[in-house]
Amino acid sequence: MKHERVIRTLLMGITAILLGTAPGVDAGEEQRVFTLRESVEEALENNWNVKAKEERINEAEAVKEQARADFLPKFSTTYSYTRLNEDTYSAPVAFGPFTIPGYPTSLEDNYQWKATITQPVFTGFALLSQYELGKLGIDEAELELELEKLDLALRVKRAYFGVLEADRGVEVAEKAVQSLKSHVKVARSFYDVGMIPINDLLKAEVELSNAEYDFMKARNAARIARASFNIALARSIDAPVTLEDIQDYRPEMGEFTNYVTEALENRPEIAALEVRLDQTEQSRRLARSDYMPDISLQYDYIKEGDEFDLNGSPVHEGNRWQVMGVLSWTFFEWGKTRSAVREVDSVRLQLLQTRSALEDQIRLEIKQAYLDLDEAEKNIPTTTKAVEQAEENLRVSRERYKAQVATSTEVLDAQTLLTRALTNYYSALYSHHLARARLERALGTY
Repeated sequence: MKHERVIRTLLMGITAILLGTAPGVDAGEEQRVFTLRESVEEALENNWNVKAKEERINEAEAVKEQARADFLPKFSTTYSYTRLNEDTYSAPVAFGPFTIPGYPTSLEDNYQWKATITQPVFTGFALLSQYELGKLGIDEAELELELEKLDLALRVKRAYFGVLEADRGVEVAEKAVQSLKSHVKVARSFYDVGMIPINDLLKAEVELSNAEYDFMKARNAARIARASFNIALARSIDAPVTLEDIQDYRPEMGEFTNYVTEALENRPEIAALEVRLDQTEQSRRLARSDYMPDISLQYDYIKEGDEFDLNGSPVHEGNRWQVMGVLSWTFFEWGKTRSAVREVDSVRLQLLQTRSALEDQIRLEIKQAYLDLDEAEKNIPTTTKAVEQAEENLRVSRERYKAQVATSTEVLDAQTLLTRALTNYYSALYSHHLARARLERALGTY
């Protein structure tokens, strides 16, 4: 086991050098080794989509404050000038031998300044409904943020295990190249002394070329995996990446029904639908408010005059005030309000149907993750044993070939089997971790 750990450490070092992530390139970056938890936390802190969702909460809070302000009195002021075509006077009144001349009733120039305070008294519960909608908007924005975090955490985990699996792919490809180089060297020496035909040597060299091609593809796949990881964490796409490997696994299978119950309680998508259903209740009350009148109080302070300084005139008081109670009621709009209520009722029915569909989708996601986790847990012991058998098979084939009691084809086939076994083992191992990550996402956790 100690020997295997030394070999694994050396292979990881070789992989780091080949991928351009060896110490010395950027000491400040290279010394940091990301754990899975640290990767998720850094992504949650820096990801642009998460920041946008956080700002969405600020937007919703501003909407709520706007609705709250509508409960309070409003202050307004106007200054106006009205020009009539001429002064007008009342008709003169005859009084015996005397005639009382008319008095001015309007002037050409009219200036007015008015300060108004308006306080809503009753709006058919429209203001209250708008305020409640504002509060529900905050709840909805917070759930959208939580949903974005869950999706991001899963993306980071996929990227994380994608890097690890790609690195192991580079190691497997590198080992295959080194093994085939050794075999080609032996085959060439046998050919030089006439122990094997040229075809055996050529076949070994072709397999080596294929392995080198696979190695180059594996290196590029590892670089792409690192770029994806960096993007998920909002880092520079070419930033060096060193991750803590996770080779161990723990079998853990719970009850499917318990998983479903937990998911339906925790998933933010379910909670968001509940918020939207609450919004339809408030929207319905808001629509029904048009059936009722609006009542408000209004206080006006007025200054008037025939000059801009508003000092009064023969037909204007210098200043005055008035208080009004205003009732406004639009009692017939050809069924518009009834249709608005029916629209909201239809939206509510759609949401109820959407919730049922979402619950079915959640059950399917849990079932898929549950089965994937079970499959991976069963595959890991099988692939582990296959690797041990393939390593022993390759060792025996090499010894038999050196003793010339086996052909070159047997050695090449043994190497192919080992490469496939190692690939299958790492695929099963990281598929197990990914299945667990998908199960956590289906449960509404990370």
